[in-house]
Amino acid sequence: MAVIDVRKLRMLAALQRLGTVAAVADELRLSAPGVSTQLTALEKELGLQLTQRQGRRVTLTPAGNVLAAHGHDILDRISLAERELEALRAGTAGFYTVTAFPSAARTIIADACRRILGDDGSALELRITTSEPEDALDALSSGAVHLAVIHSYSNVPRDIPRGITTRTIGTEPVWLATRSPQDRDGARSSTRLEDYADHPWVSATDDVTCFDMVERACGLAGFTPRIVAESMDFSVQLHLVAAGVGVALAPELTIEHVPDGVELVRPDPPIERTLFLAARTPSFADAGIQNLADIIENSAAAQLAARHQQHQRLR
Repeated sequence: MAVIDVRKLRMLAALQRLGTVAAVADELRLSAPGVSTQLTALEKELGLQLTQRQGRRVTLTPAGNVLAAHGHDILDRISLAERELEALRAGTAGFYTVTAFPSAARTIIADACRRILGDDGSALELRITTSEPEDALDALSSGAVHLAVIHSYSNVPRDIPRGITTRTIGTEPVWLATRSPQDRDGARSSTRLEDYADHPWVSATDDVTCFDMVERACGLAGFTPRIVAESMDFSVQLHLVAAGVGVALAPELTIEHVPDGVELVRPDPPIERTLFLAARTPSFADAGIQNLADIIENSAAAQLAARHQQHQRLR
């Protein structure tokens, strides 16, 4: 079976479209005799007559018209492939799976998606999942996801598995949520964690790092927290604080709304949560992941700045 020379097929398709050998030669910046020679060679390679002379013009035979029609489709596909390859090299195309812990997914990843969808020049496609950092790192190691947003508390260091590289994208404060001053005869909430040793506490469930953060913070303040309510939903935690159930520690990104009756203060000693992008080490060389990481980092900076300004006004 003869292999079709794409360069010669391009000339045949151009002849069908333009009508004359001279026009083909002009478009492809070749000589007219050179084009005629290449078309003759294509006929010999395929064993078919593709062109015929009509007076002073060269036209296509029925076989030539069939092959030229296929040529248009093939060349369009090649052109599309070339554009997509260029986009892949530039990191503006590709399909990637991203996982993030819920408060980062709701804020940072949602904002990154808006930026990508609003960019007419981007052909990035994302599949988004939510998972706690421990599960996210497992998914990275197994190859189930390409990129993960994870966190680490200043009082609970996180071990990163071999083969995973991280990139810091921001730091957020952890707030102490208590009853507001008007519910306590106008007195400001204490910032000293040891002053809450006798208070009941509201916390995340005991299978996640957020729970460890609360236990470690209270332990460093000299007491074991008496946890009376657990929820992975920080808005539930804050509403329980407003109801007088207990006090809580909440990272900034988890706070969508501060209920009436809740005051946010910075605990003493302060606690911070650092946000990271994580990927398998070789993956950070991928242009698409590099571009996606830059978009997510910009979204993190914008979201953290907006949240910090909002909560500063509420204090």
